[in-house]
Order: sequence, then C-alpha cells, then structure tokens
Amino acid sequence: MKNTKYKYLSFLLIALTFASCKKSFLETNPTDMSDDASVFKTTDNAMAALNGIHRMMYRQFDEQDQGGESGMKINLEMLGDDVVNTSAGNGWYNSAYKWTAHRSASSTTDKYAYKFYFTVIANANMIIEKVNGTEGPQADKDAIMAEALTYRAWANFILVQLYGKRYDNAGSNTQPGIPLVLVTDVKPKPRATVEENYTQINKDIDAAIVLFATAKARANKSHFDLRVAKGIKARVALTQGQWAVAAQNAVAARASVKLMNNDEYKSGFNSAANQEWIWASIQVEDQTSDFASFFAYMSGNFGSSNIRSNPKAINSLLYAKITSTDVRKGLWDPTGKNTDFPIPASGARKPYMNRKFLVAGTTSVGDVAHMRGAEMYLIEAEALARLGQYGPAQAALFALASNRDPKYVLSTKAGTELIEEILTQRRIELWGEGFRFTDLKRLNLPLDRMNSNHDSTLAVTLSEVAGDVKWQWLIPQDEINANPMIGPGGQNP
Repeated sequence: MKNTKYKYLSFLLIALTFASCKKSFLETNPTDMSDDASVFKTTDNAMAALNGIHRMMYRQFDEQDQGGESGMKINLEMLGDDVVNTSAGNGWYNSAYKWTAHRSASSTTDKYAYKFYFTVIANANMIIEKVNGTEGPQADKDAIMAEALTYRAWANFILVQLYGKRYDNAGSNTQPGIPLVLVTDVKPKPRATVEENYTQINKDIDAAIVLFATAKARANKSHFDLRVAKGIKARVALTQGQWAVAAQNAVAARASVKLMNNDEYKSGFNSAANQEWIWASIQVEDQTSDFASFFAYMSGNFGSSNIRSNPKAINSLLYAKITSTDVRKGLWDPTGKNTDFPIPASGARKPYMNRKFLVAGTTSVGDVAHMRGAEMYLIEAEALARLGQYGPAQAALFALASNRDPKYVLSTKAGTELIEEILTQRRIELWGEGFRFTDLKRLNLPLDRMNSNHDSTLAVTLSEVAGDVKWQWLIPQDEINANPMIGPGGQNP
C-alpha cells in the first residue's frame, strides 16, 4: 500500500482481514490477490470478511502504538487529563501526551488514526455493496449488512470528532468534516460538512437498527447486535445534543444488561464474559498482538518495558473526588507503596498507579471493552439532566453509583450541579477506556492538568483553551498530497 494512496486504496485491505478468520480460504486465495467473486460467493465468506474487521480492532498495523482500536483508545486518553504518565517509559504515546502528534500532519499517529478508521470504512463498504449478491439465507445477509453499516457509522463518528470541529447543536455545522466514502471506488472525495457527516452516520446506524430488530443472536460480543447499535446511536445523539434520543437509546442499549458486582469490578477488566460488557474485542492466545496490545501499555502487571517504568496513573485531583466506600477507590494506589498492587518483575511502583486493567496470564492478551452498561446509565443520566428531568436523571445516576458505592445517597442536585456530578462519575467510571478527549471536545471544556500529578517535563502541555484549533487533528499530509479535492487549502488551521 503506497502511503500517498492509502485512503483510496484502503478497501483492498479486505484481503488482509482474512488473516486470522478463515485460514483455509487463504490457501487458495493469497492475501495480496483478493478475488471479489470468491470472497463474496457465499454468506459464509462474507461473514469471514466481517470477522476480519473484528480482528482489525486489535491487530497491529505498522508500529507498536498502532494496535487497532486498542491503540486509539490510548491515544485519546493521552490527550486528556485523567490518565497520567509516570515516566517517559520507552517512548510510545509520549508525543500524543504532549499534544504534538495529532498536530503534525506527518506524524505516524496522525496518519494512523485516519488510515485505521478509513480502512474499517472501506472494508465495510465492500461488504455493504456485495453481501446481498452472495449465496445464502437472507437473514444472514441482513445480519452481515447490519454489522457493516454499524462499523461504517461508528468509524465515521470517530473520524469526524477528531478531524472536524466539534458539533454545535446551536449552529449550522457547515464546518469541514471528513470525506464521505460510501463506495469502493478510488475517486477523490472532498471534505463533507460536519452536518453532512452526522446525517450519514445517523442514516447508517438507523438502517442497522432496523435490520438488527429481526436478526438472530450474534455469535459473541465482538459482533454487533441491536443493543450495540442503539448504544452507538445514544453516543451520537449525546454528541449532537439530541438529549431525548440519547436517553431513549441508552435505555434500550442497556436492556437486560446487569451491572457487574464489586468483585467483578476488581478482576482486571480483561474478560468479555463480564455480564456488564455489551461490545468488546475478544482475543485468544494465538492472536496475540504482543507489544501492540492495550494491556501492554495500560495494565498494571504485564512485563513490557513501558509498564515496568511507566505504570499509568490517575489524575490525583480526580482520585480525591472518589469516596472512600466506593469500590473504584481501590483501583489506584495514591501512595505507590501498596504491595497488593501487582507489578511486573523489576517494575516500578508510582503514586496513583492503577490496577483497573490487569492481564490474567503472562502474555498481553486480554479482551477490551468497547461498550458497557455503565456508560449507558451515564448517557441516560446526562441527557435527562440536560432536559431538566432531574428526578429521572438522579434515578439513573443512583442505579450506577449505588452499585459502585453502597453508601451512595440519591442525589438531590439539579441543573449544572447535577450535570457536574454525572460528568465526574463518568470520568471515574470510564477512566482509561478511550473517552476523555472526545468528552472534553464535545463539552467544549479546556484541557486542565494543572495542580495535579501531571509532570510538566513529561506532559509539556498542561492546559489548552476550549475551542482552540489544537482540538482538531490535522488531515495527514499524505492525504493532502494525494487528494486534489482537499489539497493544501483544505487542511485544518
């Protein structure tokens, strides 16, 4: 894949997606010579292509920090204020932490984000175009189509949040977003407006919801189903300020999902068997991504050089907001001396280090959560609070907070005080799971790492003004060079 054409040709990467999904298929169809007619002959083959996208969510691309969605989660936390680097480690993710990687059009991080999500879109596009022409039951075609539409909606949603200005529900949102790539051609595409991006995102996720309504049960949690689609719909609506839609879909997404108990909460966040997880990447040992794994950087106990010297910590100011009776208080060690916290051999102990994420064995393999029931309670509570429905918002917050803290008392707050309490609970609950940068951006809040345990020699950037141009990732230079429909004049400020 030539870098100057990686977006337009990215749909050809569909061949690579078979690498761990259907080895017998590989024996007669080399990964660099994909034959569309063979790939989409049957629904079984189309499902193999879909499984390939699931695998892309955690496989390594070019560099160690390019572990699919796992790597992007870390990048987005490094751009926030709640995850703290305790040393420079072995260098990975440092430029993101310093707020330089996403502002350099030639950085590998900036290009990777663009390439990864557009590759997901390109693979989804091929499935969307081809699946109805395959041999097999219509119900299977519908299920595969629904998942592909969900992937396209999800990837476009992430991309527009990174490369476009924030969505303003009081504005027209004519600001440049990202190109809408909806077919498997290689024609250059201009940047659509942010509003056009969200229109397509909603069109895709709504179509998926219709198909999922009659679909058979999914194979496992790495696949999408109706609840996942509604959860993504809730996220999109929350970002757009469509509060009633967000609350309604969040409730539907968490239907029949039970919150984990306190013992499960302390078990390492590494297993999709957890009853609260709605969507996850499921790894097995023979598909290990070694040092590109999420757990090679975020866990407390894997023996990577990064973790040995740089155990990830929580912002000390956020930690102080957690009540002493909350199970989540025990996920971080403020002293850096608690020997109950597992560390790898020769690993350093640092104040506020975490044990939220732990590997269960000796490898970096671990399932990664992409959606949990707790997030849906938080979306419901925030959306209802913004609608002025304070009683129902308090009840939704209580359902979650009282599960984590048996001493939690039903909130009597209203207005901005209630919203602030909900957002604090969100920061604590979703720590390290990839939400902080996009949360700050959608809320139009500043980056504030001041007066905490963030070290200015490591973080360099301790504050950024809300709404500054730095909140936009730059369009990668390779895309600018290759796409005349964008060109130099279409770059972000």
